[in-house]
Amino acid sequence: MDDQLKNEEHTGTSRRSFLKKSSLITALALTPDTVIKAAEKGLDEQIASAIETMPLSLTINGVKQSVRIEPRVTLLDLLRERLHLTGTKKGCDHGQCGACTVHVDGQRVNSCLTLALTTEGRNVTTIEGLADGDNLHPMQEAFLEHDGFQCGYCTPGQIMSAVCCIREGHANTPDEVREYMSGNICRCGAYSNIVDAIMDVKQGGKKV
Repeated sequence: MDDQLKNEEHTGTSRRSFLKKSSLITALALTPDTVIKAAEKGLDEQIASAIETMPLSLTINGVKQSVRIEPRVTLLDLLRERLHLTGTKKGCDHGQCGACTVHVDGQRVNSCLTLALTTEGRNVTTIEGLADGDNLHPMQEAFLEHDGFQCGYCTPGQIMSAVCCIREGHANTPDEVREYMSGNICRCGAYSNIVDAIMDVKQGGKKV
């Protein structure tokens, strides 16, 4: 053992240093060239470009959009982070509160649970696209008239879901509205006013 230690001291090597060097060599061998080059230059952009992205084309609020995104990106994050349509809110991010509700081909969906790539070639409507220019949608007007909000954070999702509630034929009675709006949570507790707003639009026969 003493002879071995003397030999390691003489040659400037040791088992520990050998293992460190071999581990480093292995790690480098398994790392793509683009990432190594980017790491050497300290360029985050090159590292990001080494990650796989895929093309996506869809129509949002009547405007055609073409982007490249990672497969894991949700529709919610695409809308908020890439396209800056921040009217759609991120609440629980688990499909439990309804704050992120948007329409895909006229159907309400939780955008936080929807992978953006699944909307290829489809039509997406957010709260920003509900009004006709400066003219508010009838549901938006009803929410204002009946004070269907307090803090307002859940309101975009509530309105988007309320529109579909009527379109789906589930707004014939207040109890039915409560049942089919149960996926949208209002932490302020403005539920009775929300129901009143929806029933007003339904009974008024306004086009949604």
